[in-house]
Amino acid sequence: MSQTTSSAARSRASRRALPVPAPTVHVGSGEPLLLLHPFTTSHDVWAEVVPTLAREFEVVAATLPGHWGGSPLARGDVSLTAYADGVEALLDELGWETAHIAGNSIGGWLAFEMARRGRARSVTAIAPAGAWTRWSRNQVEIGLRFLAIYPFALLGHALGEHVTRLGPVTSAALKIVSHRPGRVSPERADNFLRASTHCASFFPFLISELRHGKVVDVAGLDREVPIRLVLCEHDHILPVSRFGQPYVDALPDADHVMLEDVGHIPMFEAPDLVADVILEHVRAHATSRIHADTA
Repeated sequence: MSQTTSSAARSRASRRALPVPAPTVHVGSGEPLLLLHPFTTSHDVWAEVVPTLAREFEVVAATLPGHWGGSPLARGDVSLTAYADGVEALLDELGWETAHIAGNSIGGWLAFEMARRGRARSVTAIAPAGAWTRWSRNQVEIGLRFLAIYPFALLGHALGEHVTRLGPVTSAALKIVSHRPGRVSPERADNFLRASTHCASFFPFLISELRHGKVVDVAGLDREVPIRLVLCEHDHILPVSRFGQPYVDALPDADHVMLEDVGHIPMFEAPDLVADVILEHVRAHATSRIHADTA
């Protein structure tokens, strides 16, 4: 290999190389509260929510397996079950038999699964994914919507850190998950793009869900675990009428909340509002509060 070729290869490698973030953020004290992020992102989506929650609770914001900064997954092992097993393994590692769980998108889907497995004290599901059956129109359509993000992933692999300096690319990506991208802080926007372009399980998960998709049965779950179902008015990925209403119908005893003027990842646009929505529900169902009320 010539010196010129070697220099070019090193330059390409340096563009792609990014410091890998820690798999979790763990702060605060009190009852345990676990935060689960949307598909292709990382725990960074909760960065502007965590400080408020940590004033009252022991908070862990975790990155899912197969995502940027999360534990690795072999391509053939990528699935919703593998993600759920990873979350449950984290609970075991933390020594948390149960925890309050708040999740957004696939994180909400996983929060329901943790409740089904008996690991949730309460659930706050924000724009949860999974309101479809296998091979349904909704399942295929959501797969195609995520495939629309794939060009950004390819571009990110090609450009590395330089991709965050391309304003039109960042804006286009944010429009998919935000109603008003201008509200998203530059740091959150950059880390969203970094995580999306370095999600190793992006394509394997889409294939896995189409071939072996597992539907989480939530019917009756709201009678076993306190659930707050939070929907987002301008959710372009999972429009409320088609992807939120099935959960409203399946969870009649849940507390239903509509967040106005926000998109699919509301923490980006209204972190204080999201923190308040989570805190209100978790406070109401905290073990310490229940004991105090019955004393």
